[in-house]
Amino acid sequence: MLVVMNKNATPQQVEAVVKAIEANGYTARPIPGGDRVSIGVLYNKGAVDHHRFSGMAGVKEVIPVTRPYKLVSREFQPEDTVIDVGGVRIGNGNLTIMAGPCAVESEYQALTIAEHVKGAGADIFRGGAFKPRTSPYSFQGLGEEGLKILAKVREETGMPVVTEVLDLDKFDVVEEYADMVQIGTRNMQNFSLLRRAGHSHRPILLKRGMSATVEEWLMAAEYILEGGNTQVVLCERGVRTFVTHSRNTLDISAVPVVRRESHLPIIVDPSHAAGYRDQVISLARASIAAEAHGLMVEVHHDPDHAMSDGAQSLYPAQFETLCKHVHAIFEVFR
Repeated sequence: MLVVMNKNATPQQVEAVVKAIEANGYTARPIPGGDRVSIGVLYNKGAVDHHRFSGMAGVKEVIPVTRPYKLVSREFQPEDTVIDVGGVRIGNGNLTIMAGPCAVESEYQALTIAEHVKGAGADIFRGGAFKPRTSPYSFQGLGEEGLKILAKVREETGMPVVTEVLDLDKFDVVEEYADMVQIGTRNMQNFSLLRRAGHSHRPILLKRGMSATVEEWLMAAEYILEGGNTQVVLCERGVRTFVTHSRNTLDISAVPVVRRESHLPIIVDPSHAAGYRDQVISLARASIAAEAHGLMVEVHHDPDHAMSDGAQSLYPAQFETLCKHVHAIFEVFR
């Protein structure tokens, strides 16, 4: 349930409603809006009698919330959330492009790619320092040394950086170096990690699990918001199906569904959806045509010798083409 206050409600009236909600055994979550405050009612088991609150001073209306995900839903917050990542804004009228290698391999490699992608139009640099690989024999990332290289990229180029965290033990160090912390597809329902992200002071990039429904994905985001961190960006990266012509199947329909259901920004990762670089530009164009708020694209200056996912990484010239195309599509909707 959502208690919407009048725009001229006093702080004392807001506090009185909060105390009344808590006196009934619920948790109250004030949500500042454009010109008024709303108060979410959480941890209710079953329907809440709205008459307990609708007659209180300063209350405009009481709205039932029908979705299992409350804090991420548009019922709780109709206005789009805009996320700030080191000065780069994601959501609501901004097209944000994250680009870089799948894995940070060396300072030379990261800085070389960073210069290319920034020149082509990237806003945020992506690169993995800790890599969750299917095979234990594959390159697992440089660890903290990779994080230091990402910090060097930020220092040299001015681009904020996003990188993945794999477990609770490494969350603090990733949070220290990164401007945005990614929770990858394999950890979308790692609830301990989600709860830790809820207490982070960094924005969180939450990728959809490879077999997760949209509702499960939004419920994972709910864990983070419930912990107090409202800075969450959702990332569609393809789901596992029966096809073999691509690595995964990009669920373009998830973009309008998430935009209808949630106020959180949604971006698309066409690289992991495709698995092959010749599909990435087409999928990127389709994603922006579906009104995604941005993209996460893998780029490598020497993909034939990349230590991770070289087959899906664009050459710098291809990434430049992608940026030109998606910006042209984006302008159609402005």
